[in-house]
Amino acid sequence: MKQTYLILLRHGESMWNKANLFTGWVDVPLSPGGIEEALEAGKELAKYDIDVVFNSTLVRATMTTMLALREHPSKKTPIVQHEEGSLKEWGKIYSEKTLQEIIPVFKADALNERMYGALQGLNKKETADKFGADVVHKWRRGYRDQPPEGESLELTLKRTLPYFESTIEPALKGGKTALVSAHGNSLRSIVKHLDNLDEEGILRCEIPTGIPLVYTFKDGVYQKI
Repeated sequence: MKQTYLILLRHGESMWNKANLFTGWVDVPLSPGGIEEALEAGKELAKYDIDVVFNSTLVRATMTTMLALREHPSKKTPIVQHEEGSLKEWGKIYSEKTLQEIIPVFKADALNERMYGALQGLNKKETADKFGADVVHKWRRGYRDQPPEGESLELTLKRTLPYFESTIEPALKGGKTALVSAHGNSLRSIVKHLDNLDEEGILRCEIPTGIPLVYTFKDGVYQKI
């Protein structure tokens, strides 16, 4: 069996990252810099024979996936797999040959960014000036602290990890190399599990935009490269 990999990729810089705004579930596209980051990520992804992609439903992650895989050496086309609505039936591929030439991309809300509630769209510096830097730091970095009407990192983990265990991990166990294209906090939730980090350890974990984080997977064991 070929070597199996799990590749975690945080989307490139979004337009609101660049503007220093809280984004969360607001569906903001990549900035020009983020587009360049996605293309650079593609050079690293070219080393791996990617079988399947698990993607958040937000456009910045989807843009990152499509740009990063646009010139993959496999020459396979990344195709979003729609699991409901008219596209489930009308977007069906009928050629077995063509099916062998795609990389299926599955989207899931479970992989979306932490939902920042009433902070979404607010400037981060102005918010810190208004509520106090210490309070905003807890909202952003605390494990159990929730921003007003938003999610804590703990709550993000409680929706992300079950999806990882029920959907992504079985693909790895089936011998597939998987790319997970998502966000800082949803990916930190997965990393907490993979690296067996405690609450303090995950708070120190930073996942930069546009740089693949790669693990080997063998006999149920993950090893960071």
